[in-house]
Amino acid sequence: MPEQPSPATADASASAGYRQMLVALMFGGLANFSLLYFVQPLLPLLVSQYDVSPAESAHALSITTAALTLGLLMAGSLADRFGRVQVMRASLVLSGILGLAAAIAPTWSVLLVVRGLVGVTLAWFPAAALAYLREAVPHESHGRANAAYIAGTAIGGAVGRLLPGPLAALGGWTMTATAMSLLTLVSGLVLWALLPVPAGWRPHRAELRHVLLGTVMAPSDAVVAWLCVAGFTSMGAFVAIYNAAAFQLQAPPFSLGHAVGWVYFAYPLGIGAPYLLRRVAERRGRGVATVIGAVGLPIAVLLTALPSVFGMFVALGVLTFAFLGTHSLLSGWVVDRAARRHRGTAQASSAYLLAYYLGSTVAGAVATWLWQLFGWNAVEALGLILTGLTIVAVVIATLADRTPQTSLDAQPTHV
Repeated sequence: MPEQPSPATADASASAGYRQMLVALMFGGLANFSLLYFVQPLLPLLVSQYDVSPAESAHALSITTAALTLGLLMAGSLADRFGRVQVMRASLVLSGILGLAAAIAPTWSVLLVVRGLVGVTLAWFPAAALAYLREAVPHESHGRANAAYIAGTAIGGAVGRLLPGPLAALGGWTMTATAMSLLTLVSGLVLWALLPVPAGWRPHRAELRHVLLGTVMAPSDAVVAWLCVAGFTSMGAFVAIYNAAAFQLQAPPFSLGHAVGWVYFAYPLGIGAPYLLRRVAERRGRGVATVIGAVGLPIAVLLTALPSVFGMFVALGVLTFAFLGTHSLLSGWVVDRAARRHRGTAQASSAYLLAYYLGSTVAGAVATWLWQLFGWNAVEALGLILTGLTIVAVVIATLADRTPQTSLDAQPTHV
């Protein structure tokens, strides 16, 4: 049984409870993304500390995102059985504790095992959060609430890329991993305090078949399937460029060394993207707004060819802006589509996120391998292929979702 809107969220954006809910979810999204991605700018550090190759160092991130897919397979059913809020709380607290264990990992193998476990527990939060937003927020405010949540994840991505450099300079891997894990635990406590369990919620014991197949079967809807493809390719391109950029900027002609962290100040440029593209969606439709965001992705990839640090800064800023805006619309679209088809929203969000993080896992690892063997041109080619496929998938999803199939489709849906 889905959670019912609480009185605090019944009066949309004018409600103090609504604002409190958004603050809690933004803190959660911040912690989730920062703990997941803080290893990205530290890949060169991991190369020296654990005596691994650049391609191997990417496993510290790719194994986490790969394990996310396992966590996402169970996330929807866990949220139905124990509640969206309880699962979000458990996700942050367990992830923070595991992160502290990763901080003191004595060997590369141990680090990878712990980071894999972190991936499983981190997966529960976004799947439950997206479903919670769709169910606890009135339809007219859902786009605004989803944009606020994605902005929180964007801030987390910025924190996860900007803090590690200075922290690593002070105390290396151990200090950095400890600080990011404590941030996650604090965010979990904030979520615990500000996001109460909705009144009247009752646990729903799902059948075994639903537990095993609910997430996997969600893309049987054609629109959800194409949105999952767009999530895979857009996230894949985003992580591929950022992973390889950490090495490219330390190599000639850039040779930035530890100063490479300054380039990640491009990341905050994308934080406003969810709000801006949401406004476009309100005026022109969600499909058009998502296509606009997707078109910005290959433009950003092309800009990475500029032979200057400033050029890379601009490219990463455009890439982040386009990606976060696109992801904000895709993640809201997929649960809205599931709700209109009377399908499980938690399972649909899990399916989208599974594809999303699978793209991160595969493309992120491939990008560092391509950079090591063939240089930046190969990484750029990979990015262009993935972003081109993103545009195709979004266009097909837009056309498919405009085809009336039930009476429910005749209602305004902001597609």
